[in-house]
Amino acid sequence: MALKYLITGATGGLGEQTLAYFVANCPATEYAAASSRESNRKQFEDRGIAFRHANYDDPETLEAAFQDVENLLFVSTNVFDNVKRKRQHENFVAAAKKAGVKHVWYTSLSFGGLESTSKAAVQKVHLETEDLLKESGVTFTSVREGVYTEAFPVFINWFPTTSTISLPSDAPISFTLRTELGEATARLMIAGGHENEIVLLTAPEAIRPSEIVDVINKTTGRQVKFELVSPDEYVRLNGENDLGGKPRAFFEMTKSWWDGITKGELQTTHPLMKEILGREPVKASDAIRNLLTENPDFTWHQNYA
Repeated sequence: MALKYLITGATGGLGEQTLAYFVANCPATEYAAASSRESNRKQFEDRGIAFRHANYDDPETLEAAFQDVENLLFVSTNVFDNVKRKRQHENFVAAAKKAGVKHVWYTSLSFGGLESTSKAAVQKVHLETEDLLKESGVTFTSVREGVYTEAFPVFINWFPTTSTISLPSDAPISFTLRTELGEATARLMIAGGHENEIVLLTAPEAIRPSEIVDVINKTTGRQVKFELVSPDEYVRLNGENDLGGKPRAFFEMTKSWWDGITKGELQTTHPLMKEILGREPVKASDAIRNLLTENPDFTWHQNYA
């Protein structure tokens, strides 16, 4: 019996949010959750959700998991080792092709908007994976997801005790709520279409880091300062004594993010997400204000330490 939708990365942030929409809106026979850990099976089956084991490092588990799947959500892995990440994605695409999956929905990233020229390290494997999908002959849609609003602390390296934000750019960023991206991705899959296309999901507003600092100060009563520094100074200042224990190498890597941001690679917004949701997505300034109102010490760094 064919499975209409398989959601990989179902224990991760975006995959979990996407699955939640299917659970709330579709018959349980139409979808299943997939995870790289067999040990996660019980938590899904206890909720009445079918489970498939799909370890990106183990092609046999992928081939078994993808059998009889019509629509497959391909959640990109979250490792920073691009060589390992590319190998995992190669395994995934090969298995999807071998299993005869009808449509792969790949979660890419919004660096460069709808262009494919970004040099940001974090975008490199996404572009390579899009090429893999094109070359494979599998029907696909690459969903370039806006960068998560919830991750604003790691982008600007802000902690509740930070007094000065030192960045190499104040260019706008189209931050988008992960909760809404999950819903929009699910709705996109259900609606179908966009075969062999790249689409862009973003909120309607791009916000500058200095404006984020203003929101922090107005919402929490803090007096955080913002300063522009050179890319090398950014690495030095943030890498020497990072409050979250991130190594200097992390900031050497994110320097390429800021190179792209300076060129405007994250400022593009697109109306597709509004069309899919049937409502205006939450603006970044409002979303950050809401996060900090709920928790003035909101942070995200534990995912990157």
